[in-house]
Amino acid sequence: MTQSQALLPVHQALKKCFHAIEEQQEAWSKTIPEFKPLLSSLSNLAEQLQACRKVAFEHTPLKGFPDLQQRLTYKLISAMEDVLEKVAEKMNELQKVRDAVSQQVAAVFHIYTQQAEELGVLASLKRSAVCPSVADMLEWLQDIERHYRNDYLRRKILLQVRYDNLPEIQGLPEVWSNVAEHKQQDLVHDTLLKVSFSWKMGDLGEVSSELIV
Repeated sequence: MTQSQALLPVHQALKKCFHAIEEQQEAWSKTIPEFKPLLSSLSNLAEQLQACRKVAFEHTPLKGFPDLQQRLTYKLISAMEDVLEKVAEKMNELQKVRDAVSQQVAAVFHIYTQQAEELGVLASLKRSAVCPSVADMLEWLQDIERHYRNDYLRRKILLQVRYDNLPEIQGLPEVWSNVAEHKQQDLVHDTLLKVSFSWKMGDLGEVSSELIV
């Protein structure tokens, strides 16, 4: 097998992987904003529950309803549980994106490993004016996978709240927004732009011969 023959399946796998990541990024970007109204609702319910627990109903005109506070507390907690279930469903959608990206990246590295000996180090490092090197693209994939893995974990930890910590629940919308602001949101977008430019200038499979030492 020649270097060109070894390089072709690697480039094909890379192209397939980046296309898949583009689709997964669309799913991720669509899901993230859907947390905002849910967390706002959860915060409002936590504020109501905190107020309910502070009120001494026996000293109000509602003292004739001795179980009112208990019933309101139960109703608010039930409503919070319903919202948390919806939040968990959204986290499952993010997890699916994370897992799909990891599987795609793992598949590329598997194919590269199969071809690495025949391909050689120099060919893996060689880049042209219109196409990044295999090493470049493998590194980009690792960065993207790490981004999804870390971002998902960060959000999962953030949402591990308890009912006895109502101030923390009330602050979830703001903290969630801060995560969105500080995450590497441009990483995937910028990387996809780079590989898209390469595809427009010359298909990865078609320019394989240019990269052979």
